[in-house]
Amino acid sequence: MVFAQTAAMTFNRLADWEIDQRNPRTAARHTLVSRKSALTVCIVSAGLFVATTAWINPLCLALSPVALILIFGYSLTKRFTSGAQFFLGLALSAAPVGAWLAVTGSFAPPPFALAFAVLCWVAGFDMIYATQDYEIDRREGLHSMVVLLGIPGALSAAQGLHVLALGGFAAFGVLARLGPIYHASLVFVAGAMFYEHLLARRGEVGAINKAFFQANAAVSLVFVLSTLADRLSN
Repeated sequence: MVFAQTAAMTFNRLADWEIDQRNPRTAARHTLVSRKSALTVCIVSAGLFVATTAWINPLCLALSPVALILIFGYSLTKRFTSGAQFFLGLALSAAPVGAWLAVTGSFAPPPFALAFAVLCWVAGFDMIYATQDYEIDRREGLHSMVVLLGIPGALSAAQGLHVLALGGFAAFGVLARLGPIYHASLVFVAGAMFYEHLLARRGEVGAINKAFFQANAAVSLVFVLSTLADRLSN
């Protein structure tokens, strides 16, 4: 996870190096590390990711290039498709499937239900976050659901995606045979998402960042703790 995320983040910096410098929100990013250092970290992290999967099981090693294609590919999608947010969701949705394969060494329905939930959840909250870049994306000729639908339309689409995400979380609980603790926690997950959309509707940078970081952190924390508590109670 750490190596994959580091590789993906540094590749994203490299891919958007010039664009980030022209965006007031991201103009300082390229000052954090040199381009050469970012490239080195990206290559080393990607190599360590593949090496680590070799120590897990043969299936994870065989699929490691697919994972790298997904996490690197997202950074390029906004140059040619309005569905960039969905590609980010797809890249992150590989995480629960990869974790399942790492533990069990085989495919099964539950992680795919969770992957669907993650895809919808991530695409939805990234649409909210991308509203900050509506003007700069239009000026740079970049594509996103926000550019395609406009800010109000993108926020409405994000709401629909989060409803689908809740359905995916519920389906995962059923397929993974989780109990009442997990399913009850989905009420809190829904509440965090509702709060996120209330903040997003304000349209202020501070509110959007609060919605993006705090609400999504709450969703993640509730999901992990409730799943763990449910398993321990059985």
